[in-house]
Amino acid sequence: MKTITDQIPFVDLVNQCDELATEVMPAIERVVRRAAFILGDEVQEFEDKFADYCDTDYCVGVANGTEAIHLALRAVGVGPGDEVVTAGNSFVATTYAISHTGAMPVLVDINETDHNINVDLIERAITTRTKAIVPVHLYGQPSNMDAIRRIADHHGLKIVEDACQAHGAECDGKRAGSFGDAGCFSFYPGKNLGAYGDGGAVVTNDPDVADRLRLLRNYGQRQKNVHSLLAFNSRLDTIQAAVLLVKLPYLDDWNNKRRKAADLYRQQLQNSDLVLPVENIGSRHVYHLFVVKHDQRDQLIEHLQKQQIFCGIHYPAPLHHAEPYSTIRTIPRDLPVCSQLANRIFSLPMFPGITEEQISRVCDALKSFDAPSNGLNVNGAAPKGSISIP
Repeated sequence: MKTITDQIPFVDLVNQCDELATEVMPAIERVVRRAAFILGDEVQEFEDKFADYCDTDYCVGVANGTEAIHLALRAVGVGPGDEVVTAGNSFVATTYAISHTGAMPVLVDINETDHNINVDLIERAITTRTKAIVPVHLYGQPSNMDAIRRIADHHGLKIVEDACQAHGAECDGKRAGSFGDAGCFSFYPGKNLGAYGDGGAVVTNDPDVADRLRLLRNYGQRQKNVHSLLAFNSRLDTIQAAVLLVKLPYLDDWNNKRRKAADLYRQQLQNSDLVLPVENIGSRHVYHLFVVKHDQRDQLIEHLQKQQIFCGIHYPAPLHHAEPYSTIRTIPRDLPVCSQLANRIFSLPMFPGITEEQISRVCDALKSFDAPSNGLNVNGAAPKGSISIP
């Protein structure tokens, strides 16, 4: 009988926390001893170091990733009556952030290969009301930013990158978050760079955007009780900044371990029924998620759970299926690729500390589902037909 120690979690944060305890706990204690809980020195220090890491001039810490996108959009001038183009397959936080500015999200379908926004469809979504594009670097792989930049420049649009799953990812040697007018990150605990609670940041090369972000996150004040614009309370806590300062030097190594895990999955699953992730030429995918496709996804997940292997689904429904967006404009109508893939995609266990033994056990369990007794072709089931874009 398997015990809890035999479980393979989708994400394992406990071991990482244990390994860093001798560094993190003193860092937290230093903040506590000074009682510098709001915008303490660690916040500025982390902002400087994370800006350097992203190869940008500025970083502004905020309360979470949703607020990073929300405030970044406001900082570049998005507001009521505007439209913002984004991908149809993402976490709802992306569209919520757009909606919180008073603007309307417009959803564009995705590529069947990398699941990022289909750049060939973006111009069909642009109207006279379009103000910005929010590309989502989904699962840890950057969108096609060269093409998006050309489209944005041609139409005079702003770019706010949703890099909340792409800490350290690169495209042609350039860091995610550094391509647009602003790049947004979440430090939710399960991210590649995660805090011990909520946290977020916006990076930018525009001093005016950075200045406006600092006002927007802190009641519109440069000095206490002097308020220059209607703003918010959305600051990165000093304790979380202290945690992130400890963890940031480990990020590249953790990303390399994720990439190694992805390689091991590919090696062991290359002859299975699963459709494996694609890493685009010129991209450095950091595998926040390792997302595969299978025509019998739900049955396969159940098969894994019986063996104490736990997976995720990112995401079980396209954004236009969420009630607040049931009447939203989509390009093309009803997002056929998003809709079809939502029934097939699921995410295998992925975290920096996952072992070769654990990966082998996951792969063995996946391949055991391919047996004829399960009604599948042991040599590989043919994938569903490709989808034509109207």
